[in-house]
Amino acid sequence: MARAQYFVVLHQGEWKVSFEGKHYGPYRTQREAIRSAVDAAHVSGKNGHDAQVLVQGQNNRFRTEWTYGNDPYPPPG
Repeated sequence: MARAQYFVVLHQGEWKVSFEGKHYGPYRTQREAIRSAVDAAHVSGKNGHDAQVLVQGQNNRFRTEWTYGNDPYPPPG
């Protein structure tokens, strides 16, 4: 089963949570969007699905903020 990934993104000047191609929000701050994404990912994890929250940073690069279940870091090899 694939890991559920929740992306906290700055979309059209507003913080939103992107999940499965849909945007949720907007949120007043990045912190509120992260909290919402972690809450949703936690529920997903409690329902038996690995979940991860990634946050958009500078240059549109993402950092892992929170993981539920098997964490792929550090990668093997």
